[in-house]
Amino acid sequence: MRPILSILFATCMAVPLLATPVLAAQCGNAAAGFAAWKTSFAREAQAAGVGPRGLQALADASYAQGTINADRNQKSFKYSFDKFMQVRGADTIVAQGRKRKARNPAFYTSLEQRFGVPAGILLAIHGMETGFGGFMGDSPVVSAISTLAYDCRRTDFFVPHAIGALKLVDRGSITPATRGAKHGELGHTQFLPGNALSFGVDGNGDGTVDFYNETDALASTANYLRQKGWRPGAGYLEGQPNFQVIQQWNAAGVYQKAIAVMASRIDG
Repeated sequence: MRPILSILFATCMAVPLLATPVLAAQCGNAAAGFAAWKTSFAREAQAAGVGPRGLQALADASYAQGTINADRNQKSFKYSFDKFMQVRGADTIVAQGRKRKARNPAFYTSLEQRFGVPAGILLAIHGMETGFGGFMGDSPVVSAISTLAYDCRRTDFFVPHAIGALKLVDRGSITPATRGAKHGELGHTQFLPGNALSFGVDGNGDGTVDFYNETDALASTANYLRQKGWRPGAGYLEGQPNFQVIQQWNAAGVYQKAIAVMASRIDG
């Protein structure tokens, strides 16, 4: 057992967990404070229900400078809509999305029957996020999301996702070595860990929720949208009822519009 866990468990044995308040770990903007933050955040995580495997993953996490660099340099979301569509390869996504839908119509029909979300939306998200699973990221998820929870810029937003990532480790849905995008997004459609924990479903019936399995990932994406208020049969272009649900998937306006437009082209 590593020292950080030894200290944590010794503290918890000496003083009952509920006897004293758990103070929020102090954020920071440099690697130097990350180790101390992990020690403090481990108490917060345990109080939130994270178990030994998740705590060990936190102890082993490294400060992800590449994640911080990416967080400060998100240029594509500042492009015009036309430029964004060009840079993100919208025509290719639409063409590939149509082919995938035609190749496996029963699968997408089953998802729409279950969740009410049409194929075009799921394919547009899948294509935009990872090129239909072609590249799902090369950053260790736990380190990336822990770094963002520690970073002062958006601590409150990322702390629940860091807790979520540690709980996913506890459940076996990911491991400490699982890799995803720079901001800790994981799997075929790049779920943030807290959302993966809350909305993940077993799409292929094998008893596990695996976001690196396409069936589970797309079923989970459809479930997320439905739980966020998706209305089956209602429109999803800008100004239509379901567009506000797309807005909850990603905060960037240009991204939201791109998903809706590409989906309408895929659905034809």
